[in-house]
Amino acid sequence: MSGPVHTHAPEPSHGGMDANGTDRNGAPGPETAEVSADQARDAMEALRTEVAKVIVGQDAVVSGLVIALLCRGHVLLEGVPGVAKTLLVRTLARALDLTSTRVQFTPDLMPGDVTGSMVYDARTAEFSFRAGPVFTNLMLADEINRTPPKTQASLLEAMEERQVSVDGTPRPLPDPFLVAATQNPIEYEGTYPLPEAQLDRFLLKLTVPLPGRDDEIAVLQRHAHGFDPRDLDAAGIRPVAGAAELAAGRRAVAGLRVDPDVLAYVVDVVRATRTSPSLQLGVSPRGATALLGSARAWAWLSGRDYTTPDDVKALAKPTLRHRVRLRPEAELEGVTADAVIDAVLAAVPVPR
Repeated sequence: MSGPVHTHAPEPSHGGMDANGTDRNGAPGPETAEVSADQARDAMEALRTEVAKVIVGQDAVVSGLVIALLCRGHVLLEGVPGVAKTLLVRTLARALDLTSTRVQFTPDLMPGDVTGSMVYDARTAEFSFRAGPVFTNLMLADEINRTPPKTQASLLEAMEERQVSVDGTPRPLPDPFLVAATQNPIEYEGTYPLPEAQLDRFLLKLTVPLPGRDDEIAVLQRHAHGFDPRDLDAAGIRPVAGAAELAAGRRAVAGLRVDPDVLAYVVDVVRATRTSPSLQLGVSPRGATALLGSARAWAWLSGRDYTTPDDVKALAKPTLRHRVRLRPEAELEGVTADAVIDAVLAAVPVPR
């Protein structure tokens, strides 16, 4: 490789199979009982409960990560340093019966350090492929905006096509596959803005807020009783969901009923962003499908077999905020993407 590798070893495997019924080495696994939709929903709820053992007061962010898993999407987590973005993803990975890796994105990270590269073997006088950390179920891309665009672009194919092409040969990634990337909003020194093509591949952009007073007291109480964020085993985090539960949940979400009026409402919301005077770039059709998918997943997690306009409203900001670009004059006036989306939701008629 042309640069140093900034990866951590995958989290310990707890067994399990991927969504195609094979183990992680590609061998067929034994037949397992079919997971029902109710069992899958219970597993997703258990997953949120398990993460809450470590993460305090970030229920909306945890739910967003679960929605991304159900929608085969990826998540961009944005928050100031110290709000447990990295710890959140590490805890989620530990609570899933899946493989995970962490890559610390730095200015000297090269594309091959992420995707893998062809390595010459002197013993055989041949080149062989050495897989990079992207070949996993859950990849934590820590501080993704600290690496140059060339390395950021190495994830484009992986996030969209679920494969990596090296030396002209496409290599499929494991299923499920999710990229959870973190970035800090206030640090501009030594950072590179994510291009629109990269941002558009994230299903959700979740803001990780500072905790409220009571939540911050609860965090300090845990630390006062010996909690160590580097030791998740001591915190009692255990795998509560795996590929089978995710596959069943995805099937249930895909079968969720959507009224034609709700479909039209999604389209109207997206089209309204394209004519907003505060935006120079509105939401693309891909954003509309993302909003529909995330709203369906939220409806299913809420215990319903149908989608409502309220589900669309609830997921509009995390699904759309990173897909729009403000006009410079609007930025100077302090307008935010969230404020524009709120105005759009207030202006678009809601179907009854």
